[in-house]
Amino acid sequence: MTNRILAAGTAALLTAALLGACSTSQEAPAKTGNDARTAPTPALQSFYSQTPDWADCGEGFECAKVKVPLDYAKPSGEQIEISAIRLPASGERMGSLFINPGGPGASGIEYTRAAPFLFTDDLRARFDIVGFDPRGVGESAPVRCMSSQELDSYVGLDGSPDTPGEIAAQEKGSKSFADACQAKSGSLLPFVGTANAARDMDVLRGVVGDTGLTYLGKSYGTYLGALYADLFPKRVRALVLDGAVDPAVSSFSANKVQAQGFEVALKAFTEDCLRANGCPFTSRTVDGAMAEVAGLLQKADERPLRNDLGDGRVIGEAWTVLGIVTPLYDHQQWPRLRAALGQAFKGNGSDLLRMADVLVDRGPNGVYSNQTESNMAINCVDHPYPKGTATYEKAAVDAAKAAPHFGSFVMWGSFPCSFWPVKAAGADGADSVKPLKAEGAPPILVVGTVRDPATPYEWAKGLASELSSGVLLGYDGDGHTAYRTGSACVDKAVDDYLISLQVPKKGMVCPEA
Repeated sequence: MTNRILAAGTAALLTAALLGACSTSQEAPAKTGNDARTAPTPALQSFYSQTPDWADCGEGFECAKVKVPLDYAKPSGEQIEISAIRLPASGERMGSLFINPGGPGASGIEYTRAAPFLFTDDLRARFDIVGFDPRGVGESAPVRCMSSQELDSYVGLDGSPDTPGEIAAQEKGSKSFADACQAKSGSLLPFVGTANAARDMDVLRGVVGDTGLTYLGKSYGTYLGALYADLFPKRVRALVLDGAVDPAVSSFSANKVQAQGFEVALKAFTEDCLRANGCPFTSRTVDGAMAEVAGLLQKADERPLRNDLGDGRVIGEAWTVLGIVTPLYDHQQWPRLRAALGQAFKGNGSDLLRMADVLVDRGPNGVYSNQTESNMAINCVDHPYPKGTATYEKAAVDAAKAAPHFGSFVMWGSFPCSFWPVKAAGADGADSVKPLKAEGAPPILVVGTVRDPATPYEWAKGLASELSSGVLLGYDGDGHTAYRTGSACVDKAVDDYLISLQVPKKGMVCPEA
C-alpha cells in the first residue's frame, strides 16, 4: 500500500538490512479465458517470443532485460525494459518461481539475491527463482522525482500536523512531491500501475517458457498476484499471497486499518518488552508503556531528538515514528527496538534514525533508492484518493482516534495523491473499490499473520473470501508476512502447495513458532 510507512518490502529483507547496519491507458482488463498454452494476441507475440540474453551477474545468478510495451493499448508504440534476475534450480527443475517482495517500490532484484535466506532448499532445488523490478521501480524504467536532500525534507514532514502552519507545510511538501514526479517522470506516470506490472509478469512467464505462473508474493506483492489471477485466471499454476492486501478496502479505510495494525504490533512489542531484560519503560504495565511511547513522539514533535550521525537531519516525530515502525515488521528485531527506545528516552534518536533509513531505503551515503517515489507513483494510479486538505485533516483526526500512535501519520502519508497529475484507476467513483475474484483460477493460497503490523489479518481473510478459489492459511504469530519467518508449519504448507499443488485445509492456522 502507500506512503512513508509502507515503503517496506518484507520482514526478511528488513532483517537482512538491519543485521547489516493500475494503468490509465484505459485498456480493458478483460479476463482472457484463454488456456495458459494459448498464444498471445498477434500484436503482443513478439514480446512473448523474445529470447533474453541471460548473463552471469555473480554468485550463481543470471540477469537479463526483457522488452515490454509502455502502453499495452498501443503495443507497437514505445517500449521499456524490465530488468530480471534468476537463480537456476539446484536440483531437478520443474519450472520457475516468480517472486515479489512488496512495497510497492521494493526491488525484486535485490530481494532475489537473498534467495538462499528467503526460500527453503526444497523450493530452490525444484524451481528457478525469478525476480524482477516492476515497471517504475529500481532498474526497470524507474520513476524519479526528488533529489535525496529534497526527500530528506519530505520524509521528515510533520506527520501529525496540528497547527495551521504545520498543515500548510504538509500541503506544500506533498504538492511539491507530486509536481516533482510530473516534471521528471511525467510520461511514465500513467503506465506504472499494477495492472501493467501484471501484464509484464505474464510476458516474463512466456519468455521463460512456463505454461502456467508459479508465484510467491508478499505484502503489496499479493495485490500484484491477485490482479494477475484476475486478468489471466487460466494462466495460473500456483499462487501464494503472503501478508495479503485486500483490494476491496478503500484507500482511506486501508490507511486506518493499517494504522490499527501497527498499534496491535506495538502493543505486542510492549508486552514482550515488559517480560524481557533491558526493557526501557519505567512503567510496568502495557498501558503505561504505550503512554511512554506517545510521550516520546510528543517530545520529538516539540523538541527534536539528538542526531549523532552527522548528517544534519532533524529527528522530529516523523523520523521517530519510522524508526519505531521498522523493527515492528520483524519480531526478531524487537531487542534492537528496546535498545533504541532506551537511547531515545534519554534524548538520543540516532539508533531510531538508522532503522528509519532501512525502511525508506536511504543509504549510509545519504542517497535514496527510488523506492519512496515509485511507491507513491504506483499507489496514486492504482487507487483513487479523495482530494482536499480539509478531507485529509478530518480523516487524520478520525484515524488518530482509532490508532493514537500511527493513525495521523499513515493518513497524511497519502496526501501527495491528492495532487497527483494522473487520474487513478477507478477514479470515477469518489473512493471506489474492486474485489478481485479470479474466476476460473485453480486454488490460490492466501497467508495471513494474526498480528501482522502492516497487512492486518482481516485483509487476508477478506482476500481469501473474495477470490473464487482462495484458501486461507493463518499464522498465529507476530511480524510482517509468515513464510520463512520461523514457522515450520507455514513453510511446509507453502512448499507442499508450490511443489505438489497440495492445498492445506481451508482455514488452517499454524501455531506461533
